[in-house]
Amino acid sequence: MTATVLTARALLLDMDGTLVNSDAVVERIWRRWSERHGLDGDEVMKVVHGRQGHASMAMLLPGRPVQQNLADNARMLAEETADMDGVVEVPGAAAFLASLDGLPHALVTSADVALSTARMAAAGLPLPAVRITAESVGASKPDPEGFLKGAAELGVAPEDCVVFEDSGAGIAAGRAAGMRVVGVGARAGVHGPDVVVADLTRVRVEAAADGSLRVRVG
Repeated sequence: MTATVLTARALLLDMDGTLVNSDAVVERIWRRWSERHGLDGDEVMKVVHGRQGHASMAMLLPGRPVQQNLADNARMLAEETADMDGVVEVPGAAAFLASLDGLPHALVTSADVALSTARMAAAGLPLPAVRITAESVGASKPDPEGFLKGAAELGVAPEDCVVFEDSGAGIAAGRAAGMRVVGVGARAGVHGPDVVVADLTRVRVEAAADGSLRVRVG
């Protein structure tokens, strides 16, 4: 694979599937939810990655009241936060985050504060200083709000940011924000990121003299 080099001023990082492998928990929780609602678990799993839970529910159960989805989502988040069995880092995530120490970057996740804090800790990863969580936004990915807020908090123009994402919803959000997207993992490739890698062992970040970041992928 030929390496791709992207130049940026900040990196915006998704969590689940990008830094943290939480697939085991997500599968357990959502398949139980699917059974409760008489839905096909395989079809449900095609929808839920990258989105806030209530946004997934709105797609899967059209016509159900928003308040019911929000209440159901709160219960699901509590279940997920209590279940860290099988939560591990995506290969290379710890070294990748260590390489970003002191460089402009933010976590942009559809998880809430409690879940993101618990999962990063379970995976042995440090939390970036700047974090955009479910509480920070009014609209879930694939809406670009989270990534635009992350760029604004870092004081960097959207076009100068590179997003790291694994899901279709997240990649669409990054694109809608006018950002370049590095796809991470098997799910990412079919959703049209600018470049895709199997995991974060294939990514190197260096600070240039002018303050920009050189992101070597591949």
